[in-house]
Amino acid sequence: MNILVLIKQVPEIEKVRFDYEKGRLDRSSAGAIVNPFDLNALEAAVQIKEKIGGSVTAISMGPMQAIDALRDALARGADKAILLSDESFAGADTLATAYTLASAIRKHGTFDLIVCGEKTIDGDTAQVGPEVAEFLGIPHVAYVEEIREVCSDKIVVGARMERNYYIVELRLPGLITVTKDLNNPRLPTLRDKLRAMRAEITVWGYMDLAEEGSPRFFGLNGSPTRVIRVYTSVAEKRRSQVLSGTAHEVAQKIVQILMKNGVLR
Repeated sequence: MNILVLIKQVPEIEKVRFDYEKGRLDRSSAGAIVNPFDLNALEAAVQIKEKIGGSVTAISMGPMQAIDALRDALARGADKAILLSDESFAGADTLATAYTLASAIRKHGTFDLIVCGEKTIDGDTAQVGPEVAEFLGIPHVAYVEEIREVCSDKIVVGARMERNYYIVELRLPGLITVTKDLNNPRLPTLRDKLRAMRAEITVWGYMDLAEEGSPRFFGLNGSPTRVIRVYTSVAEKRRSQVLSGTAHEVAQKIVQILMKNGVLR
């Protein structure tokens, strides 16, 4: 089985600062890690490979330093890795990101299954995986927390959406997004890390995807959403007031306070 895993390098969210002028994360302010949900996706793909055979290819879009995330994926069981890196891809929202990834998948060629993390900790939208599937015209299931059966032409999964739990049979080729409840990602050994450091990683830029996608849909140009203004909301501290008098007098005072604050008119 030919499995593709979409991964992203993200900042350590507890340490990263926000650039309020530019309206985006200052990624240089913190170290980078593989998105935790993507590690669950990678583990699921490797377990399927170990069970029925095949290969796992990790694909990521980002700056050249995202190669570190792909080497981590190789150390954890991926067989090949592809990085999409070009200035033309910068500034992409979820739609442009999904379009670029789908273009790369078409260039890659045939596949049976695409596995994605449920969401990323820096965006938290859970949109990219399903959008990739829609661009490719393949079926997809989100929020998968159990893989019940896998064979050459289908995968049976359990997915939880709000209070409901669904058992879904997905015909392949298809795409799933997985939650952190699915598995516990393995830790790479020193030998695995050394092997990954020597591995060759394919890098594709704008021109490599020119035959598969239109440049007007890449990066900032292809992003229909924009961050206009970013601000920190200020929560007022709770205030208290002691009212005295008879029950009738206190009731009148409460009404006056509510009217003054616009609660009553």
